[in-house]
Amino acid sequence: MKVTAEKNEKVANMIFASIYPLYLNRLEKNGRTKEEFHQVLEWFTGFDEDQVQALIDEKVTFGTFFQRAKINPNAHLIKGVVCGYRIEEIEDQFELYKQCRQMEKLIDELARGRKMEKILREEKK
Repeated sequence: MKVTAEKNEKVANMIFASIYPLYLNRLEKNGRTKEEFHQVLEWFTGFDEDQVQALIDEKVTFGTFFQRAKINPNAHLIKGVVCGYRIEEIEDQFELYKQCRQMEKLIDELARGRKMEKILREEKK
């Protein structure tokens, strides 16, 4: 599937605080913990639990959330399909959409029981 400017804009304007509990609920239903979720979030965005809570309280959009994030340099290793979109094929002009899908891929892997050391990708030496 192709990302459009409209789709990118729609995601950019979504409020992170409205989606966060959905992610957390899905993970907890699958036997994962809030701590594991925050470990993945911190690896990907650089935000610790207090910073995530501050962003939720501030009701930031995904656009602001990803602007403030320090995306992990190994994020390019996140590959695969999420919601019909192949992450590595999302065009550079839609960086925000790509980052959102990368985060969803990490959450998906966590929910499916993948080991943390596989989720938190490292360059092969």
